[in-house]
Amino acid sequence: MLLSTNYSRALSNIKTLKKLGALVVHKVDATKMANIFPFEHRVFDRVIYNFPLAGFYRDEDREDQICLNQRLIRLFLEYAKKMIHKDGEIHITHKSNGFFKQWKLELLAPRNRRVLIEEVPFHLSDYPGYNTKSGFRGDKNINCVPSKTYKFGHRKPTEKANNRLKK
Repeated sequence: MLLSTNYSRALSNIKTLKKLGALVVHKVDATKMANIFPFEHRVFDRVIYNFPLAGFYRDEDREDQICLNQRLIRLFLEYAKKMIHKDGEIHITHKSNGFFKQWKLELLAPRNRRVLIEEVPFHLSDYPGYNTKSGFRGDKNINCVPSKTYKFGHRKPTEKANNRLKK
């Protein structure tokens, strides 16, 4: 199993989640999840995507990599919007500096008829036991400082978000 090979605590974490009543699903394509069992025809208060990344491709230039990752986010938002209640939210936690800031997440939602409700700093210390892992380097933690959680939904954006979008 790829998870146990790359992440030393994967199996124990899955076991704990199942004991707590969680449904654990593997190999879910975040860009098509609304059409995949067990998610199809279900709605949620929140749909969360932590630290999305389409990957780093050495043969692609920086602009192409940014476009690949923006496409990933746009497709995720497209399907996630089908999965939230009318007052639900889509949360994307994402690094907020350098290469990652250039993705301009806050500007990707309007194409999917969503608005940025707010963006808040992400503090790893608020989530005891949570580790940010690299999908490409196995069990190594990634540095998630600085990061933000972007909250998208149907509601009108806050005044702060409105001002940011006007800039």
